[in-house]
Amino acid sequence: MDVLFDNLDLYGPGFLTTLELFGLSAVGSLILGTILAMLRVSPVPVFRAAGTTYVTLFRNTPLTLVFFFFAFAYPLLKVVEISFFMAAVVALTLYTSAFICEVVRSGINTVPVGQAEASRALGLTFGQTLGSVVLPQATRSVVPPLVSTLIALLKNTTIAAGFSVVEAGAIQAYLSERGYDVFVGMLWVALIFVILVIPLTLLQRSLEKRWSVAR
Repeated sequence: MDVLFDNLDLYGPGFLTTLELFGLSAVGSLILGTILAMLRVSPVPVFRAAGTTYVTLFRNTPLTLVFFFFAFAYPLLKVVEISFFMAAVVALTLYTSAFICEVVRSGINTVPVGQAEASRALGLTFGQTLGSVVLPQATRSVVPPLVSTLIALLKNTTIAAGFSVVEAGAIQAYLSERGYDVFVGMLWVALIFVILVIPLTLLQRSLEKRWSVAR
């Protein structure tokens, strides 16, 4: 307990930054991932190709390399200067959105084709069909894998510690500098991560129960 209470000035700001990284990246990933999923099921070949290229590229690129690009290569482009924190948000968003895309696309594929055909017969456009008919039904089936992807995102935020972002992953280095037992300190980090994951798991179970009743 001494390791935790003597270093609350590390754990508090560190996990606050972790939550900020997670929150911004989760919102960005859900939005971009959904857009990519729409591209991948689009009837326009160019859009499908663009979505497939993006997903293939980022799903097969290690997250560390994405961080390396925004930490070292992006500044050389001299486009728009961003902080290390925002660079971490962008890297996490771009990487995670590829996985969100596949989760949403798998949900779209579970919706019977007849639903889309009936919508088109009623005169709805492709966008209206997706937004009003397909996606609401698809969302019900993608909750478990979607939450699992968000949990992975939460844990992936620790990579930002290696790129000058002071969050939970950086606590180990500071504990070592202060002479505290790093092993005990990291056990506390692991326990806090477990506590942070619990609300996501409870949300998943709650949504599954609610939507299973609705079906």
